[in-house]
Amino acid sequence: MTMSFAGQTAVAGIGATEFSKDSGRSTLRLAVEACDLALQDAGLDPRLVDGMVTFTVDENHEIDVARSLGIPELSHFSRIHHSGGAACGTIHQAAMAVHSGACNYCLVYRAFNERSETRFGTGVQNRAPAPTPMEVDFGWSSPFGLLTPASWVAMFAQRYMHEYGATSEDFGRIAVADRKHAANNPKAFFYEKPITLEDHQQSRFIVKPLHLLDCCQESDGGQAFLVTTLERARDLNQDPVVIASAAQGSGPDQQMMKSYYRDEITSIPEMELCARQLWADTGLSAKDIQTAVFYDHFTPLVLPQLEEFGFCERGEAKDFIQHGNIEMGGGLPINPNGGQLGEAYIHGMNGIAEGVRQVRGSSVNPVPDVENVLVTAGTAVPTSALIFSKAA
Repeated sequence: MTMSFAGQTAVAGIGATEFSKDSGRSTLRLAVEACDLALQDAGLDPRLVDGMVTFTVDENHEIDVARSLGIPELSHFSRIHHSGGAACGTIHQAAMAVHSGACNYCLVYRAFNERSETRFGTGVQNRAPAPTPMEVDFGWSSPFGLLTPASWVAMFAQRYMHEYGATSEDFGRIAVADRKHAANNPKAFFYEKPITLEDHQQSRFIVKPLHLLDCCQESDGGQAFLVTTLERARDLNQDPVVIASAAQGSGPDQQMMKSYYRDEITSIPEMELCARQLWADTGLSAKDIQTAVFYDHFTPLVLPQLEEFGFCERGEAKDFIQHGNIEMGGGLPINPNGGQLGEAYIHGMNGIAEGVRQVRGSSVNPVPDVENVLVTAGTAVPTSALIFSKAA
C-alpha cells in the first residue's frame, strides 16, 4: 500500500531559534520565534496559515501560537504522541492534512527549555503514583533501578553487544562522527569542539555500557516547518523540498523504551515497519540515499537503525561504521549537522531541518549530489521516519 500524499507535499519553510542551555525566555516565545522564522523563510503571510501540528508533550497550545503570530483561523490542529518518536510523525500528519484539504498551509513546531527548566534525563523517581497505564508501568520497573532513559537503553545496548560482538568503541564512533560534523556547524552547541575515540572511552559511565558521550545533550530551543502541497510550495520563496514519504510505526509488544519482552531485543521492528512503508511509497532503497539523519539520543540505537533500513545486514552495523564510512566523504555520511549529540536535542526536529538543508544544498556540511535524504525519529518508542527528495 502506498500513501496518497507521498511526493505530493513539501516543506516550504524552516525556522529555528538559537540552541542553548539557558534560553532566558518562555517556551511559547521560542515556539513563536521558530514559526515566524519558518514563515519568513517561505515568504508566506501568517494570515494564510490554517493548520498546526506539534507533539502531545509540547506545552505551547496551538491557539496561543496562532494568536501570537496573527493567524486568524485554524481548520486543522493535531498532536503526535510518544515524545521523540513523534518527530517525523508531525511532518507525516501535516502532509496528510494539506493533501486531504483539511488545511492549506500547516505549521509544525516543537519548543522547550529542556535544559533550563524540565530535564527529561533526570528520571521518573519523583513521579507521583497514579492509576494510569504509564504510572503503573513505572511502578513495575522503577523500584529495581530502571529510572532514566539511559538505564532503559542500556539494557538494549548490553544485549546488542552480547549478540553481535559490538563494543563500546563501536558506539563511540557514532559520537565521534557527530561531534566532528558539529565542530563545523556554527549553530551547534559543540561548534569547534570535536572529540576523539579516546575522549569517548575516557568519559564517565552513566549506566554501563553507556558513557557520558553516548548520551545526547539537554537543550533549550525551538524548531518549526511550513508544510503545504507541492503545487503551492512552488509559488513561495524557497525551492520546495518534497516529502517523498513519511511513516509511523509501532511494533509487536510495543512499550515506551522498555520493550524487553519480545523474542529478541536487538532489532527495532517499529522502525523496520517505517522502512517498509518508505521504500514502498518511493520505490527507493538504501542505495538511493545519499545521507541520513538518524535519531541519536543514545549511540547504541543508531546501529540497529542502519540495519532496519538495509544499509547493512543484521549485526553488521559495527563493521559498516568503520573507517569513516559515516563521516563526510564516507559512503553514508550521517547527521551532517552534528545530530542531537553535537548540534542540539530538539526531539529530532533539528534533524528534520538538516534533511531539508541537505536537499536545498544550504547545509554547512553539504553532502555532494544529494537527491534523497532519510530522517528518523526516536527509537525504543513508537516511532516515525521520512524521506525528503529534490523536486523535479
